[in-house]
Amino acid sequence: MDMAGKIKEITTSLGIGFIYKTSFDKANRTSLKGKRGAGLEQSLPIFDKIKKELNVPILTDIHNIEQCAVVAKHVDVLQIPAFLCRQTDLLIAAAKTKKIINVKKGQFLAPWDMVNVTKKISDSGNN
Repeated sequence: MDMAGKIKEITTSLGIGFIYKTSFDKANRTSLKGKRGAGLEQSLPIFDKIKKELNVPILTDIHNIEQCAVVAKHVDVLQIPAFLCRQTDLLIAAAKTKKIINVKKGQFLAPWDMVNVTKKISDSGNN
C-alpha cells in the first residue's frame, strides 16, 4: 500500500498516469529458498484495498489457468510471464476473462512469432 501510494503521489504531481504492477507469487525463483510473495488468497484483499483507496489500475502476473478468473475479479490487467507466453491453455483462460492482457515476449521467440501468441488471445474472444 505504501509503495502504491507513493507512486501515485509522484505520478499525480507529474501529471502522468500509471498502472501499479504487483505480484502475489514470484513463481519463477531460481531457488526454493527465495521468497515468493504473499500468495493468492492473502493478496486479493490487498489488491481490492489498493483499487478502492488509491483508485489506480493494477497489473499482476498469472501462472496457471485456475488463477485467471479468480485474479481477474480483482485487477485490471493480467500479465503472462515470458516463459509462459506460448502456453495455449493459459492464453485462452486469460482471454476469456475479457481483461486487458499483457504478454511478455520470451527470449526464445522472434518478435514476429508474437503474432501467433496474440492471435490465440483474439481468436478466443478478447480483442
